[in-house]
Amino acid sequence: MGRLCETEGLTEIQSEILKTVRVFVDREILPVANELEHADEYPDKIVAGMKELGLFGLTIPEEYGGLGESLLTYALVVEEIARGWMSISGIINTHFIVAYMLMQHGTDEQKHYFLPKMATGDIHGAFSMSEPGCGSDVSAIRTKATRTAGVDGAGDTWVVDGQKMWITNGGTSTLVAVLVKTDTGAASVYKNMSTFLIEKPAGFGEVMPGLTIPGKIDKMGYKGVDSTELILDHVELPAARILGGQAGQGFYQMMDGVEVGRVNVAARGCGVAWRAFELGVAYAQQRETFGKKIAEHQAVLFRLAEMATKVEAGHQMMVRAAKKKDSGDRNDLEAGMAKYLASEYCSQVVEGSFRIHGGYGYSKEYEIERLYREAPMLLIGEGTADIQRMIIGRRLLEDYKLG
Repeated sequence: MGRLCETEGLTEIQSEILKTVRVFVDREILPVANELEHADEYPDKIVAGMKELGLFGLTIPEEYGGLGESLLTYALVVEEIARGWMSISGIINTHFIVAYMLMQHGTDEQKHYFLPKMATGDIHGAFSMSEPGCGSDVSAIRTKATRTAGVDGAGDTWVVDGQKMWITNGGTSTLVAVLVKTDTGAASVYKNMSTFLIEKPAGFGEVMPGLTIPGKIDKMGYKGVDSTELILDHVELPAARILGGQAGQGFYQMMDGVEVGRVNVAARGCGVAWRAFELGVAYAQQRETFGKKIAEHQAVLFRLAEMATKVEAGHQMMVRAAKKKDSGDRNDLEAGMAKYLASEYCSQVVEGSFRIHGGYGYSKEYEIERLYREAPMLLIGEGTADIQRMIIGRRLLEDYKLG
């Protein structure tokens, strides 16, 4: 595998997990990724294999049936999986974020009810913030939950109405964490938001009274995994399904989840860039022009050197952000930097590999064509590059404030 993307100080268990995942990727994902991606087919067999490996419960504590591993372990696993096919990492990322939010903010009842089933993969998680009229501007969401009397006046019920957008695993998931507005009387818009845990059947159409998943959004890349809308028309939910049991905490819960999600996107960028470099360096040693391998031409050799350096830099930034979160410290600066750098470098490394492939890179027969369509999603997922720069800049001003 070469010397790129090595991580120092891993435990024997972490190393064994990564070795197992790498074998799984090489045997079960890479040979079929192009075919499934071009067909936009959900990878049922691969998902079943990940369930058997315990990857859906990788970070869930052992008391709930998971493996209890760290964010670093998870990020390195995502890097390996994205090296095989980036869409696969999307299938477990939203699941991981919901599990993390439950672990950090859920009530005891919510943890004991959801986490054991999430650990086995019997429940697939998804989360939803975006709406058709807003992306990164979370304060502009319109989906609203209104409190009403419960059945026969017994307990509180909330009625949710609105439309959400860009839900990864929207159709295949059976649990969606949805951020909505709730009028708690607080002065801040951010304290008038709550996260609801909505259980639903997998599928498309009206999957339960008032809740509709219209169908998959047709995308340029990131295929196989379903990205959908979520339409809520007078959906009644018990107060017990507010994450944490108290309204008004949703924005902060979601932002906590997004921080680890950004580490995940950084890991995906590292994995895709890693694979693009592998393809480029291999092709450069096979293709001949002007009587010698193109890797022997200085222009190509310089390009490979630049690509490898960017792969390594992205990996190290991602590892640092994950370790920061694992230590219990705030990591929004490190996560923002890692996500920004890894996604930008991923796009550049894929472009470099595409150029090395020449005309063949434009052919669907070659894997780099798929990577070329996948890389742009990482520039906008979990907050655009511009949003990352805003986060980074604001945190820097906090740290380096004068006076």
